[in-house]
Amino acid sequence: MTDAVMTDAALDAKKKHGPVKTERHLAKALHPTPKVLREAMGEVDGANAKVAVLITRLVGTMWCAYLFCLIALVSLPAILIEAGVLTASDVPKVLTKPGLILIVAWIAQTFIQLVLLSVIMVGQNVQSLAADARSANTYKDAETILDRLDLHTQGGLKAILDRINEIAPPAAGSLAASPPAAGGAAPQAS
Repeated sequence: MTDAVMTDAALDAKKKHGPVKTERHLAKALHPTPKVLREAMGEVDGANAKVAVLITRLVGTMWCAYLFCLIALVSLPAILIEAGVLTASDVPKVLTKPGLILIVAWIAQTFIQLVLLSVIMVGQNVQSLAADARSANTYKDAETILDRLDLHTQGGLKAILDRINEIAPPAAGSLAASPPAAGGAAPQAS
């Protein structure tokens, strides 16, 4: 939207906030509040789509990244012991138990890769379709605005100019008349 088309309120808001910056949206994306999650789920229809969007939003947070990092680091001591980098006495015994290593392997290799990956893909598809719909609506709105500004389209500025030409006194001439002569002055009536 150009400044010429924006309302005064929109211009004031644009001047107040300036251009869109990533850092303003970063906290909303990395640490979504329950309000943000409800808004995201409200944009889609159907229980499956809502669950997919919720999980996609939650998994796409820094808190989830920290959790996955912690899960991965839990099994690291056992691997370092097997590689000969550490000895069993260097780490707490609970971190070297086979049951813990199997649970971490199951979470990382089975659940996260097979289940969570497909849910995230569905959530991204739903979010993409919602973004496409918003984009199409924005395009239609911009097209309507440009159509109204076109002097050759019925309605909008053409209707206003035609009405002004009807009301204007004949001596003043038409607003849609040809531009002034090359010298810059309008031709004089004799």
